[in-house]
Parts: sequence; C-alpha cells; structure tokens
Amino acid sequence: MVTSQRIVLIACFFGKLPWYFDYFAHSCGYNPTVDFFIITDDNAYGKTLPANVKLMYKTLDQVVSLASEKLGFAVCIDRGYKMCDFKPAYGVIFSDYLESYDFWGHTDIDIVFGDIREFITDDLLENYDLISVRPDWLTGCFLLYRNSARFNTLFTHSRDYRKIFTSPVHYCFDETNFAHDAFSDGKHYTNIETEIESMMHVVKRLEAEHYLKPYFELHIIEGLPGRLRWENGKMFYRNKYEILLYHMIYFKKLHKPLKTETITSAFMISPTKIYHHKTVKQLSYGV
Repeated sequence: MVTSQRIVLIACFFGKLPWYFDYFAHSCGYNPTVDFFIITDDNAYGKTLPANVKLMYKTLDQVVSLASEKLGFAVCIDRGYKMCDFKPAYGVIFSDYLESYDFWGHTDIDIVFGDIREFITDDLLENYDLISVRPDWLTGCFLLYRNSARFNTLFTHSRDYRKIFTSPVHYCFDETNFAHDAFSDGKHYTNIETEIESMMHVVKRLEAEHYLKPYFELHIIEGLPGRLRWENGKMFYRNKYEILLYHMIYFKKLHKPLKTETITSAFMISPTKIYHHKTVKQLSYGV
C-alpha cells in the first residue's frame, strides 16, 4: 500500500519483556509502513525483531530525567505503570525521535495488531488531528496525534497536568480519570465530574471550541471474546469482521505461554489460549 503520511507508535515498558511481546512484535512486522519505538530497560531480549520495531534502551530514571528536561519541571514517575499518565506528553518527551513523522501515537505491548493501514488511511489522517479506536473515549492502548506543536501540547490544556505529572498517583489521565462508564453511557463531558481534568475532557472541550477534529470509531476488541483469527497480518472476529487490534488486557492474565518459540503465519485466540495450526481456518471457533 502506497502511503504518504508517516506514523510512529511509542510504547514504554520497564522490566523483563513478557511472553506476549513476541506476538506484539510479530504483528508489527506485518505493518511495514508504521514504525514502532519501544522504550525499555530490558537489554537482554536477544531475539530478532522486524525492521520497523526498534528497542530503545533507557532506564526509568533516564526517562524521568528526560521528561523533566523536556517538560521544564521535575516529574514523578516511581514505577512503570505511572507512564500511562505521561502518554499524552510523549510528543514532547520523545520529540527528538519524531521529527520525520506526520503522526505519532502511544500504544501498549499487550496487543496483536491487524492491518493498521486498512483502517488508518491517508484520507483519515488528512482529515483528523487525533484518532481513537473506540467510539466512546480515548484509547490509551492506541491513540494517534498529528505531529505538531499545537497537538503535541494538548495535555497542557488540562488545568491539572502539573499536579498529575508531579504526583505518584496514577490518574488514568490519558483516558478518562476512570470515568469510562460515564462516557460510554453518552453523558456530556460537562456533566462528568472527576478528580482531575482528563484528556478525554480536554479533547471534548477543545472539539466543542473547534480547536481540533478528533476521530472516534470502534476498531478494537478487548475482553475475552474468543473467535479471533490472525492470518498474515489481518485480524478477524467471528471469521467475518476485520479489526485493527486485539487488546490482551485480560487475556494475558489467563494465557500460559506456548512451549514453542515459533509464531506461525496464522493463529486463533480463544478466551484462554492461542492455537497455532496450518489449517487454522478449519478450527472450531467455539473454543
């Protein structure tokens, strides 16, 4: 596929890269027009990665120093999970890596990607400034920002961003400050009271002020639905609905890693297991 808009996705993970990172990287390799930067302190991974997946070795302390320098004040990141609150600021924190890209995004590594460009087309990128893969709220596991000072600093429009960045508390700033259900129920952002002004509140307010044009649509599957098939870079649900990605947020807690280190060109994901088989299409989708 010929594309003119360059995309890079950034993920931060501290500690030993888990078993599911292999599936993440494998699916990234089938999206050669998207680059993936993994900020990690695991320098013992050792496996060959696709050309578009780059491990960038930084300790958590080094990221804290970099974030403090780029943001202009001392930040608090006492554990890897706190990085979720900093995702909206990756465009500033990691700006030195982003100059050649039209869009940057934050993602997680507990993901199996389908065909990203099937959904994130140049036409979509030309018409929207921020792209979420849920219709009801911003998705921390995959969110794209237009790469410009205007949008890289959207987080500064939150009245609470300094409080968030200097506190050890995890506020779910990148999404809704834990008000997911209220947004899913269709409540207006002005009627959703939270402890801090989340990025979802910021984006909806700035959309109303015509400051930006966000895109919200359902291109993701989460939970434990089963009946998922990945084949040669494509992801399908129920063997008929193509999806952009599967977020293994719950699945990773149930699945035991396969004994084999080889990930085949086709596999099926049940609620509790990943099946590899040459004739995966013929397997039962009821498992």
